[in-house]
Amino acid sequence: MFALVGKLVDYRSVRDGAVIVEDNIIRAVVPAGELGEWGVDEVYGGENYLVIPGLINAHTHVAMARFRGLDEDLPTEEWLEKIIWPMELEWTRKEIREWAEIGLKEALMNGSTTVNDHYFFADEIAEVAEKLGIRAFIGQTVMDEVDFPLASSEEGSRFFKRWKKSGLVTPTLAPHATNTVSLELMKELAELSRETGARVHIHLAQSRAEVSEVRRRYGLSPVGLLERAGLLNESLIGVHGVYLSDSDFERLAKAGSTLVHCPTSNVKLEARTVSLRKLLDLGLNVALGNDSPNPTGILDSFIEMRTAGIVANLTAGKAHAVPARELFGMATVGGARALGLKAGLIEPGYLADLVLINADKPWFRPLENVYSLLVYSARGSDVEKVVVNGKVAWAKPS
Repeated sequence: MFALVGKLVDYRSVRDGAVIVEDNIIRAVVPAGELGEWGVDEVYGGENYLVIPGLINAHTHVAMARFRGLDEDLPTEEWLEKIIWPMELEWTRKEIREWAEIGLKEALMNGSTTVNDHYFFADEIAEVAEKLGIRAFIGQTVMDEVDFPLASSEEGSRFFKRWKKSGLVTPTLAPHATNTVSLELMKELAELSRETGARVHIHLAQSRAEVSEVRRRYGLSPVGLLERAGLLNESLIGVHGVYLSDSDFERLAKAGSTLVHCPTSNVKLEARTVSLRKLLDLGLNVALGNDSPNPTGILDSFIEMRTAGIVANLTAGKAHAVPARELFGMATVGGARALGLKAGLIEPGYLADLVLINADKPWFRPLENVYSLLVYSARGSDVEKVVVNGKVAWAKPS
């Protein structure tokens, strides 16, 4: 049993105190002066520290750290078909493990206690996640409208059945996108999701080419296609959405689905974004994702919160369109809701996925509007310790 001490910050409140961790849950939240009554073994933090829920990176391709900075000036579809997919076909399992470890460590040390990863070579990524002690929802990417041997539906099914719920790793269903997966395969995945409760993680209206191809084949929008397939429900995690209409977003909200907002990737790859204020006003659950380290440069959810806030002002045409507290909530409770986790808040009974931040830095002064400081001043390098499932998974070298 140990404690994290400092200013405790979650979406609901900011207060001074101590978080007592026992096994894999938050046992209690108490004033720091009462710690002596609990007989904890270790105390971390203190004055000038912040304790926050672990950040949830709701859309990643961690092993794509290998492609960081490569051929980044191409349109999305051309970038995938001419650069990324051919290189992936040449990878060895050893290389995948090495690059997955780089990506997962990067996310972990920057304050993400959970990643939701969508990629090929899912076994290797899952094994590395278990080794590092990071919570990981992992889906083996599948597609059948594109001839790509790494993405067979058989491989996706085998991965899902092998891992089921295995410690920190939870398998998901990961159809690539609405233009690369057939309606028939989507229906099969919808049935499997209903039977098992698995999350369905899919790229959604990420490019003009995707939307036009779906319209040509089915006469539907990407959301309309998901609805026809039986996938439009609370288990759906759609990513990007930059070419969806207002009515599509309304349907997502009504269904209880999640939209993962990846502002850095969206703007860099497609020069587009979503109107975040409108989505939140619809009641749509919005989480945040870094996407891959290629377009974003780094797996750091603090940067993604900041970018989301700045871009939201542009789309709304006014400053402070989405307050810092809401942005912080997207990176914590928004991600937890998307994945069905009892996490994202500092409350007794919640998973002990927590981050200790050293706020003894000039950019944290004055230490008053903490939500604003976390979104617009903090960075991953301020993270001191990362606790996942009640264990210290990463600590900054002293």
